[in-house]
Amino acid sequence: MKAHKMKDLRKTIAIYFLILLLLPLKGYSQNTTYYSLKLITASKEIINAAHTCALITLDAEGKPRVRMIETLPVDDDFTLWFGTNPRSRKVEQIKNDTRVTVYYADATSTGYVMIQGKAILVNDAEEKKKHWKEGWQSYYPDKKKDFVLIKVIPESLELVSYIHGIVGDTETWEPPIIYLNNTN
Repeated sequence: MKAHKMKDLRKTIAIYFLILLLLPLKGYSQNTTYYSLKLITASKEIINAAHTCALITLDAEGKPRVRMIETLPVDDDFTLWFGTNPRSRKVEQIKNDTRVTVYYADATSTGYVMIQGKAILVNDAEEKKKHWKEGWQSYYPDKKKDFVLIKVIPESLELVSYIHGIVGDTETWEPPIIYLNNTN
């Protein structure tokens, strides 16, 4: 049994490092597996420590609209999930333009994670149950009609974290960027 678990662990680690090798980085000269792992680890740490983040959508005129939104833990592939009222402005804006930006400020240090991607509205009962957060009942008394999920499929991730030693280019200040989901 123990040997089986070790074999599974080695297989998981091998797959993880293979994925890291394939992640394209922009804006940084250290294009190594170690550096990719450092970026991913620091990004997830900042995201999962945040209680809120800024969700930026585009209105009918193409103007960015920002609001604070409660966070949920990030998926392994950086897919993001949020709960909201299906009658909110952000839902209407996502219906008209799926391009979004999500910004997490590092609460413990100077830094941030910014994810750009496509938003999808999800009204599936199982997904809603999976991503439900205790304390939301007063906001969404009827889960079927008062609650919808926003799923953000990430395209790129930008990170600055002084505490992790991850900073932008010394001349241009451009931070490291990871392109996700085969986009450039």
